[in-house]
Amino acid sequence: MSIKIQNISKSFGTFNALDNITIDIQTGELIALLGPSGSGKTSLLRIIAGLEAANQGSILFGEKDMTHINTKERKVGFVFQHYALFRHMTVFENIAYGLKVRPRKTRPSKQEIEEKVNELLKLVKLEAFAHRYPFHLSGGQRQRVALARALAVEPKVLLLDEPFGALDAKVRKDLRRWLRKLHDDYQITSIFVTHDQEEALDVADRIVVMNDGRIEQIGTPEEVYEFPKSPFVYQFLGNVNLFKGRLHNGKLKQGNFEVDATEFAGAENREAVGYVRPHDISIERQTSVNAVSAKISHIHFVGASVQLELIRKDTGEFLEAELTKERYHSLHLKPGEDVFVKPKQLRVFIPEDYSI
Repeated sequence: MSIKIQNISKSFGTFNALDNITIDIQTGELIALLGPSGSGKTSLLRIIAGLEAANQGSILFGEKDMTHINTKERKVGFVFQHYALFRHMTVFENIAYGLKVRPRKTRPSKQEIEEKVNELLKLVKLEAFAHRYPFHLSGGQRQRVALARALAVEPKVLLLDEPFGALDAKVRKDLRRWLRKLHDDYQITSIFVTHDQEEALDVADRIVVMNDGRIEQIGTPEEVYEFPKSPFVYQFLGNVNLFKGRLHNGKLKQGNFEVDATEFAGAENREAVGYVRPHDISIERQTSVNAVSAKISHIHFVGASVQLELIRKDTGEFLEAELTKERYHSLHLKPGEDVFVKPKQLRVFIPEDYSI
């Protein structure tokens, strides 16, 4: 089931929660709505579900306009952050609930319901827990029950609001893999809300980065991480170093440091900022063209990589670099030493053109 979100706006009094949102979602896609608190993610999800009404715009499932169709008739599955399981019902009864409350003419038989629930229990690997109550389960198990309950009614669309937000890091990672496999097996169009960048990059086919009720960028995980379209996307999707300066003859200059900024060749003497990821920072023992002298202030060992905290000697600004352990050991680096830093890949923005 494809979904078309067309020119959706939503206000709460004088607060604009959503501002002219348009997204085309293909059948079977797993889409992440990613952004900080207050960016409009959950409001958009609730409008898609029919739990909120937009002030303007339309929602289409396939070619059918669902804008004024009630939630029940939209046939969406909704999974909340805090599970929302019925505490007085067993796992089996929770999963069966949506089937049992259907109108008599569309309600499956008792045997059909039992077969469907047992199939879902097997899918979420909780066959042995069918007759337990939610308070007997771990957080990860409860969330799997919530997902099974949402799938029981065979929804056209699966909507998930911060589904793993209440779980610890190890369980979240396990459930992310499980959700990806579940989605691949079921091929159901899914939209999930998250503020966790790693989660979105790990799970989604495409990511919609939102900020202040607007879309900053839509793209694959690789596109939004490697080719951010704004400073906000750069900063929200991982650590970033800033190289501030002025534009002159198609270059960003700051003291003796300069890099190409040919896209701004016509912008003379404008303030600009270069953005570069820590893993795109080169560390050398010897100086070279456009290298910046810096002192190592701290060294972190993180798994297979080594993170360096540095202080530029010309400006006193903080920088962060990430090296492989092999590169780190070949350089024989120690805290307090002077090195030379050079960006390998840097993207320049003029601050006035973007919201930082």
